[in-house]
Amino acid sequence: MGTRRERAHFLFQAEDGAIDAPTWRRHAGWMAAALVGTTVIWRLLAPYAHHDLATSAFLAPMTILAFVYLLVFSFFVLLLAISFYFLSAKRLRDRGEPTALAGLLPFLALVSGSLHFIQPQVPDVIAIWYVIGVDILLAAVGVWMIVDLGFRDGRPTLH
Repeated sequence: MGTRRERAHFLFQAEDGAIDAPTWRRHAGWMAAALVGTTVIWRLLAPYAHHDLATSAFLAPMTILAFVYLLVFSFFVLLLAISFYFLSAKRLRDRGEPTALAGLLPFLALVSGSLHFIQPQVPDVIAIWYVIGVDILLAAVGVWMIVDLGFRDGRPTLH
């Protein structure tokens, strides 16, 4: 299909077209692995983002590193969510399903991440059960997308 750049543009930046299950699995898999890897790095740096001026210097190098990484990580997560939408829309089109469903998993993942971030800060406003509920919904949609887009053939046939 042309150069690597053209292939990447087709897969991750354009909604038109269709792809098969192995292609979706391969590219969704490396995106998931990249997300897990960058999230692990953030989890290691996150304690440095809690900066108390009473106990540490104003310009603590690890705090600066943590916030710079958080900025880059945030843009990376948004880029992955958009790329996942375009990849999944192609696969859903091949399956004969509405392409709007491609945005469901990234949307729920972003909502879940936001809830995990804010809930500990305002537990009296957002109960932990909301977070758990969104996580369960996210897991269910994730399983559905993996099975439906990653392992089923093209258009479903009606018997």
